[in-house]
Parts: sequence; structure tokens; C-alpha cells
Amino acid sequence: MGHRQDLLAAARRLLEDKGYAHITARDLVAASGTNLRSIGYHFGSKAGLLNEAIGEVLEEWTEQLARVAMADPHASPAERGLLTWTVMLENLSSRRALLLSYVEALAQAERTPSLRAQFADQYRRLRARVAELVAESIGEGVRPADSRCVTIASLVIAVCDGLSVQWLLDPAASPSGSDLDEGLRFLWSTSFTGTEPAGS
Repeated sequence: MGHRQDLLAAARRLLEDKGYAHITARDLVAASGTNLRSIGYHFGSKAGLLNEAIGEVLEEWTEQLARVAMADPHASPAERGLLTWTVMLENLSSRRALLLSYVEALAQAERTPSLRAQFADQYRRLRARVAELVAESIGEGVRPADSRCVTIASLVIAVCDGLSVQWLLDPAASPSGSDLDEGLRFLWSTSFTGTEPAGS
């Protein structure tokens, strides 16, 4: 591997071991066997490197969830969305350190325009990928660029982000996959069939 890939690999290990806020440039150099100049040359700054590593992890996680969601060719779009959220919730405990690093990085990005732009670009790519999955789920000639697919993609990502943050703060109170299924079925039945909620 070249210095760029060595640095990214080191950043990913350190994000899990130390957390975003505690990693120094010297940590990255020591873990990667590179030098300080390589960080600036390839990523502009330590934060740029760490955020790039986080972006790689998010993209890989998205592809893993995509394979789960699209595994059953007969599943409906709603079933695929629910399955995605369920599997995500079931795997959060193994990703806690990286999830914490992601939240720490977002806080830093708010104060640094270049890092904010970096995260915004990552979200644009993520929305585009999820919109592709939405279009594939719906079929019938729907294109990923359709504004409705992009909106649904934003909703799917917002639910993932929101559930993740709630889980970080209070895992015991976070919903399970079956809780989500029950809640969404209740919402759909009361919204589209005119069914009155029990006890109303």
C-alpha cells in the first residue's frame, strides 16, 4: 500500500481504539509508518484524514446493509427498509466506537467549513447510493434521480442516524426490529385505512 492507504488503515484502527477526539497526528504517523507531511499532502489535515476514514466506513456499512436489504427479490420496498433498520440496530454494539467517533467528528465539522463540506459531500454520495436502492426496490422504470427516490433515501438515512444516536445515549430504551415493525404497521393502518386506534 502507498502512504495514503497506510494512513487510512491506521486512522480506522485508531478511531476504534482511541476515539476521534483523542487521536493526534503523531499517533497516525506512528500507526501508519508514514510521516507528518504525508497527512497534509494526501488529506490536508489530520481531521481531513480522520473524516475520510469515517466516510469509508460509512460507505462500507451502507453496502453491507444494501446486500441485506436486496437479498430477497420478492420483498417490498417497505419490508426492505424495515429489514435494513433492524439489522443496523442489531449490529450497533459492535460499531459503538466508530459511531462515537462519527458523532465527535460532526461536532468538529460544524466549526470548520472545509470539514463540513467534506461531510456534506459524503452525505450526497450516500443519498445517491440509497436512492439507487430505492429505485431498484420500486422498479417500474423509476430512476434513482427521481426526486421522490432521493427524498425517500434522505428519510432512510435520517432514521438510521436518529436511531443510532438514540441507541448511543440509551441502548436499553432503543426499539428493536420487532418494535419498529409493530409501530410502522400501526402507523400505516391508522393513516391509510381509516382504522381507529384501540381505545380512541
